[in-house]
Amino acid sequence: MARLTEREKQEIVRLIEAGTPLPDKYRFLLFEEKSEVELVWNGKTSDVCATVLPFQTTERVGARGHQRNGWTNKLIWGDNKVVLSSLGNGPLRGEIERHGGLKLIYIDPPFDVGADFSMSIEIGDQSGPKKPSVIEENAYRDTWGQGADGFIAMIHERLVLMRDLLADDGTIYVHAGSQVSSYLRLILDEVFGRDGFLNEITWQRFGAHNDAGRFGNVTETIWFYAKSERHRFEAPRVPLSDDYIAERFIKEPATGRRFYPHTFTGKGPGPARIFRGKSLQPPNGRHWARTQEKIDQLEAENRLYYTSNGTPYFKSYLDEQEGRPVQNIWTDIRMTKSGDERLDYPTQKPEALLERIINASSSEGDLVADFFCGSGTTAAVAEKLGRRWICADLGKLAIHTARKRMIGVQRQLEADGKDHHAFEVLNLGKYQRRHVTGIRTDRSDEQKQQPIATREAAYSDLILRAYRADKTEGSANFHGEQAGRLVAIGPVDRPVTRQFVEEIILECHEKHVTKVDILGFEYEQSLLPSLLHEARGLGIDIAPKYIPADVFDTRAVERNRMVFHDVGFIGIKPHVNGTRVSMELTDYAVFSSHECVADAIATLKNNASKTVVEHGQIVQVAKAKNGSLTRATLTEKWTDWIDYWSVDFDFESEREIIHVANAGTGDWEEQWSGEFIFDGEWRSFRTKKDRSLELTSVAHECAPGPRKVAAKVVDVFGNESMAVVEVDVGGKP
Repeated sequence: MARLTEREKQEIVRLIEAGTPLPDKYRFLLFEEKSEVELVWNGKTSDVCATVLPFQTTERVGARGHQRNGWTNKLIWGDNKVVLSSLGNGPLRGEIERHGGLKLIYIDPPFDVGADFSMSIEIGDQSGPKKPSVIEENAYRDTWGQGADGFIAMIHERLVLMRDLLADDGTIYVHAGSQVSSYLRLILDEVFGRDGFLNEITWQRFGAHNDAGRFGNVTETIWFYAKSERHRFEAPRVPLSDDYIAERFIKEPATGRRFYPHTFTGKGPGPARIFRGKSLQPPNGRHWARTQEKIDQLEAENRLYYTSNGTPYFKSYLDEQEGRPVQNIWTDIRMTKSGDERLDYPTQKPEALLERIINASSSEGDLVADFFCGSGTTAAVAEKLGRRWICADLGKLAIHTARKRMIGVQRQLEADGKDHHAFEVLNLGKYQRRHVTGIRTDRSDEQKQQPIATREAAYSDLILRAYRADKTEGSANFHGEQAGRLVAIGPVDRPVTRQFVEEIILECHEKHVTKVDILGFEYEQSLLPSLLHEARGLGIDIAPKYIPADVFDTRAVERNRMVFHDVGFIGIKPHVNGTRVSMELTDYAVFSSHECVADAIATLKNNASKTVVEHGQIVQVAKAKNGSLTRATLTEKWTDWIDYWSVDFDFESEREIIHVANAGTGDWEEQWSGEFIFDGEWRSFRTKKDRSLELTSVAHECAPGPRKVAAKVVDVFGNESMAVVEVDVGGKP
């Protein structure tokens, strides 16, 4: 306050009493400011997410075979803000640091404000458009609903969390488009300090591009920052170009005078040549013979390089073996347009780009991460280069695409006789739902006080609002009604169980209810087919649906665009031959609809198309420029629904262990979640190049005795279903 004049003090008091914000000048006068330049935005805060939630393991892949020991890679579905906070403040932090810490982060956050993040999904032999979920749209497009403030606030908090998670000798590469590049530079300066800045890398992604009214935009920026001066960096090298080789020289043996080979070999454009503004004359006198001997020797050793017009240049051993160091303008890596690498995923980057970054700033065995991983390019390149990795994304289809891609990488490494790490697919699942709602159904009756009942009512109201159903009273099992169908809502943190469905069937029978929708986040395995068949025998039509993960996003609910996907029914048949077991996929069915064709047509714009599910079939509706409509059924047979399926031949062999904080000591303790980890030991899936699908697994050698075998199916929309059967291995036929 000593720097303030009496007049300034009086003005501050007056403004405060009037409830008027203080001008920015007083912030610098009243408080110590460490930064000379600061980026300020609406709602700026120093607070960051500190939530710590357990990770729920949904699948483990590649745990057998050419497995490297000591680390399981992580592919995480969820909001990367909570993922980063849980990694940085939870028990996994210790595991990360035991493996050397996180050495490298690469992120390619969504920066194209007006972009359409739809993608084409393959359905059988055809394809259809797949819109992002509403929560993805909120993250990838509506982030800019408040202008640049939304993007800056989003990325700033995540960069602070990444900096905390990064090892002291770690580095970060942040990919940016022209729309936000200037903001990102200032944010990174603020988070990592101006001393942390290493490079502004300009990447030329296209050779040419036409933009109306301006120069073609063919570049993107990659900001390169370090957490400290101790960061690792080894400049990659590329083969020499003609221009670079032209700068090489040799010395005349006696005088040390520098000459370029074309000045005296007689094969160049004349006896003298102008280079960098100087006339370079050929050597003369008694030194000529000794120099000519050297030239002859270089010629014999193939140490001279000749351009396309026959001009010779000298090649040093260093040039030939290592090439020239890469500079901060990258023109030699272009977007991937074809081949096995191309997945047609929005914002997909070429593997060569990530290969350069990972090689430059990490060593074999190091841990690298990507928290906007998309189709999994960072994970794929990291695995091929022998790095460990953690990748996360908000999109369910992105995680599924990355999973298939990584299985392909594992298979290729095994075919080449190389080792790889297993990876596990994680999410925050029921733990995040507990955190958001404050509801835990695993508590005792004594713990379920009035506040819990209030939260449960709020949860029920939210689901009904998202489902566009009206609330009903006076029923033990039904919460609402929509279009003549009663609605029952499953628990927030547990699967819908057999008992839950049986109670619904009993009340339907007593009250003569014939149509019910069940809404749940998860379903107990193998309960549905038999129970629904039983219900239909009683004249009761029950349609089970998945509650979407984005239901807790108020913006998504307000838009009335939530999609409650139908639960798929899996038909599997075990084949046991002695101690060898194989599984056959016999059926996959979806019986209900989540949007009818008529509704799709009503909202469809000209020159656009939409994919809906109606009566168990995937239907694509398209409207031409002139308004004419076409309709095509994309699922000609039940197998067209399936994109991926996998078999765990001993499903209940590995319990899922989570770490929870001890309320008394604060230490992390291991606890069985009550679930089992699905360990895919065999799998078949479609790729863009290969649309075939095996419907019977290979025979797997199993120990004699009873066991449970599970099959997981992922449909073309990324929805997962699982069925479990009991088999007796080595028993009587």
